[in-house]
Amino acid sequence: MQDITAIILTYNEEKHIERCLLNAKKFAKQIFVIDSYSTDRTVEIAESLGACVYKHEFINHASQFQWGLENLPIKTEWIWKQDADEYLSDDLIEEIDEVLPAADSSVNAYTAPCLRIFMGKYIKHGIIPLILLRLFKYRYGRMENKSMDEHLYVTEGMVGELKKPFYDDNLNELSWWINKHNGYSNKEAIELLSVEYGLNDKDIVNSGKNAISIRRKKLRYVKMPMFWRCFLFFVYRYFFRLGFLDGKEGFLWHFLQGFWYRCLADAKVYELKKRFDFNEEKIKKYILEYSNITIGGKK
Repeated sequence: MQDITAIILTYNEEKHIERCLLNAKKFAKQIFVIDSYSTDRTVEIAESLGACVYKHEFINHASQFQWGLENLPIKTEWIWKQDADEYLSDDLIEEIDEVLPAADSSVNAYTAPCLRIFMGKYIKHGIIPLILLRLFKYRYGRMENKSMDEHLYVTEGMVGELKKPFYDDNLNELSWWINKHNGYSNKEAIELLSVEYGLNDKDIVNSGKNAISIRRKKLRYVKMPMFWRCFLFFVYRYFFRLGFLDGKEGFLWHFLQGFWYRCLADAKVYELKKRFDFNEEKIKKYILEYSNITIGGKK
């Protein structure tokens, strides 16, 4: 076992927390759970499995995790950021055990591929695995101060690449997923408008090559016509990237995540533009005020 702390953010995760913690025990010397005052058995289960639980008011994922970096009594050299519905493959754990002892001192973080399981099925086709920075040296890692599409980054040093995957496997029912993404679509709409109006033209942080690629793809996406872009995105993933090969679960994933969710975000972009009579300055003012609330935590 390497010198790693796992940090897990939770809110009402009793369906996932036992699986998550048993997985984290395979590779982490310390395990911290930062809970946003769950009303189910999340905290009880986490404490029974030996995790150190801290409670902190939730504003957004970025500020919650950053609070953990600044306040938890971390004693290890490395940190792994883990969502409650995620788990590392045994192959990835073995790879970490092999890579870290031989790591060059200039490498302060590693990315790893995140694979998607939806409704119990691994979605193999149609999507390119997310390559996310999740393992980093303590005191070198930080979170972007964003309410949506935030990335971990390191303040200096190189970012290495792990090849074996970890899995995103949420066990909640479909109605929960739909309600969650309805909420996400509000932030996605603001993100799309911020990109369109150049309000987040910051230097790309040191989060690995995939983060740069995602930003560039989003810029190209924003330049396409509203509503057509989400339709074409679905067609591209489902037909051209062979998403149909994953059966009914594949269709539902690509339709709901690739089309419905993005169409909903476009609808909210259009609604917001109409509200301000398509006045760019008024829209920009609203976006900046919204960002101050969701990131700065003014309410």
